[in-house]
Amino acid sequence: SVKRLFGHNEHRSVCKKKGEVYKPENTIPTVKHRGGSIMLGLFCCRRDWCTSQNRWHQREKTLHGNTEATARKLQLSQSRIHIYLHATWRTGSSFLGELFNQHPDVFYLYEPMWHIWQALYPGDAGSLQGAVRDMLNALYRCDFSVLKLYAGTQNISTSFIFGWKMNKVICSEPLCDAHKRHEVGLVRQDLCAKCQKKDIRELEKECKKYPVMVIKGVRVLDLSTLVPLVKDPAINLQIVQLFRDPRAVHNSRLKSKQALVKESIQVKQNDKYKRLLVPNRVNRAESYVSSAMELICDNWLNDMFLVTNSPQWLKRNYIKIRYEDLVMRPMEELQRLYRFSNLSTNAALDKFALNMTHGQGYSSDRPFLISSRDAKEAIFAWRERLNIEQISQVEAFCSEVMRHLGYQKHSTDKKTLSPSLLAYFDL
Repeated sequence: SVKRLFGHNEHRSVCKKKGEVYKPENTIPTVKHRGGSIMLGLFCCRRDWCTSQNRWHQREKTLHGNTEATARKLQLSQSRIHIYLHATWRTGSSFLGELFNQHPDVFYLYEPMWHIWQALYPGDAGSLQGAVRDMLNALYRCDFSVLKLYAGTQNISTSFIFGWKMNKVICSEPLCDAHKRHEVGLVRQDLCAKCQKKDIRELEKECKKYPVMVIKGVRVLDLSTLVPLVKDPAINLQIVQLFRDPRAVHNSRLKSKQALVKESIQVKQNDKYKRLLVPNRVNRAESYVSSAMELICDNWLNDMFLVTNSPQWLKRNYIKIRYEDLVMRPMEELQRLYRFSNLSTNAALDKFALNMTHGQGYSSDRPFLISSRDAKEAIFAWRERLNIEQISQVEAFCSEVMRHLGYQKHSTDKKTLSPSLLAYFDL
């Protein structure tokens, strides 16, 4: 007969020969979703066996007698959590990622799929989605050998990882003495650069120590790419999707257009996107960056429809956040993010989030630099830098996305601003 053992993520079976006494050691543990408890199942095939009072007591005794010992032996008191920060370029995703990079219980990776896009350029973004998912699948298992596929003749070490000089794990003890992992604060890249390169296997060992792993990326075009990783019980991926006012995204992309040309060429996949946002095609860089913006709005809308019509197991593993809410109410949003990630906050992390949103100014000669910014200027810079025609074009193409996300159309009248923005900034 077959005994089926059911858990939140999967079920397993144990077989025994007819007439054989069921052995307690055959009990298989199943870890409950998001950790904390172990649920042991012992379900029989025959109805009369189950309903027998003596059999019931025997089963109950078996379960109670083995739960604690099994849990202690297998050290499964808490399951590992895997999170993907799903964003696109110029949405404030570096800041969002840094909130996880700073947490001492998080192993964080910044844009690892950059390696794929660089190695396979100019392959279009759509054709690279399978490779992106495969890389994520390996990385969440702390298998960094997947990076060798895109390293060419380079040796794989900690210094090969994209963004390694900003990574709190790589730049902290025991891999590097530039920082201590529990201390909160931006990594000193000049100090980290002096650290000795470590074999990638040492990074894998560190990766396996952390209860939460977070990867931030802008190269997953739509949520459907990630669904298999959500369904995989070994990963059970949780997704945080970051949105931002499309007009602010467009403004920031234009400002960083030279740095985004290659990515924009890869994102623009077909002739469906007729460069609506640049009717005069001012220059090559602006043309590609603007046409990619059209695709971004389309993908956002598709993601919203997918989540709205998705089953509960996907909705349970997904939250969305607006950049404006994150910088306006950093303490509240940080609590929500950490709660979703099964992380606890502390005074140092709260202070870090607050300081990062109350800096001086917004402009920077280095657009991808993580630094303290003025939240008000970050939100409203597009109002000063985009002309009326540019604003109208973005609103026309992204109108449905804006409506779903609660962004109102532009007007010189302050009445079009939401009450929360007016109150927060005393406008």
